[in-house]
Amino acid sequence: MITVKNIVSELEKLAPLIYQESYDNAGLIVGDPESEVTSALLCFDVTEDVIDEAIEKKANLVISHHPVIFKGLKKINGKNPVERIVIKAIQNNIALYASHTNLDSVQGGINTVLAEKLGLSDIKILSQIEKLLFKIVTFVPDAYSEKVRRAMFDAGAGHIGNYDSCSYNIAGTGTFRGGEKTNPFVGEKGLLHDEPEIRIETVATKDSLGKIISALRQNHPYEEPVYDIYQLENRFANAGIGATGVLPEYTDPSEFMAKIKKVLSVKIIRHNDLYKKVKTVAVCGGSGSGYIDGAIAAGADIFITGDCKYHQFLDYRNEIILADTGHFESEYFAVEIFYNVINKKFPNFAASLSRGIINPVQYF
Repeated sequence: MITVKNIVSELEKLAPLIYQESYDNAGLIVGDPESEVTSALLCFDVTEDVIDEAIEKKANLVISHHPVIFKGLKKINGKNPVERIVIKAIQNNIALYASHTNLDSVQGGINTVLAEKLGLSDIKILSQIEKLLFKIVTFVPDAYSEKVRRAMFDAGAGHIGNYDSCSYNIAGTGTFRGGEKTNPFVGEKGLLHDEPEIRIETVATKDSLGKIISALRQNHPYEEPVYDIYQLENRFANAGIGATGVLPEYTDPSEFMAKIKKVLSVKIIRHNDLYKKVKTVAVCGGSGSGYIDGAIAAGADIFITGDCKYHQFLDYRNEIILADTGHFESEYFAVEIFYNVINKKFPNFAASLSRGIINPVQYF
């Protein structure tokens, strides 16, 4: 039996919810995570037509990029489309799940895939996530330090950029005295004991802390393992909004615009002056005009995104080329990512793309 939780866990291995922006509402919005799933319908936006299609196809899980509930609902009585969607989903036992800015923020997500589609190399995160990293410090008898360290690494600790198993280790002496109810691993209760120990320092992301601490405690020989956790100010290089990359050579901006139109099947691109050749490219699928300054700081010649405003085209005309492809056009392939993740793990599971994957913005 495949459950909602089984499908969701695979999607969240790629895009953990901890990476979503504070204003977002990604995750399981409607439904029981333990309920059985027979098939899933994949879409960009959840509309009433999509729910009707799910009922028609007997799909009891709908996975979307944009969350159907974005702002808070105070009443659910069917007076607007969102309320009607939620009511009909519940009535028909259809779970609703969204992977939004968390999918924007990971390698293998919206922005790195967009960069790859455009033929960029040396792809990096544009705006790295802050306050996601923590330092874990523990103290272990020398003979057990490798076992504990390896268990923490296996649980997800020690990743810095493209390196893993990162730690710093210092030899020292720990002191303790066990009370009458203790059963010390070394020393005797009631007596002060000195023990040669290794101080192990390593790093972890917020979402992995629980698993790492559990591994530490399970493999530490002491009855009461000691560990400290510190939040770090360092940015997390492996996650964040947007991406940057480079073209093989400096390219005429008009030629690159033509490539963007072809790759994204774009009808029209809104842009400012095409005043220079481009090599370093920044992208942000969806509504990314708030990251223009970051693209400039990253040395980008052109920034590809959606939802740019008039004065942004004007104000940045001599600083960076802005290419507004449209919100939908710059990230509609989120559905492809969903399909590939699910099909790889559950090759015999019925996941289908909705016929309702359409751009609500039309061009005359």
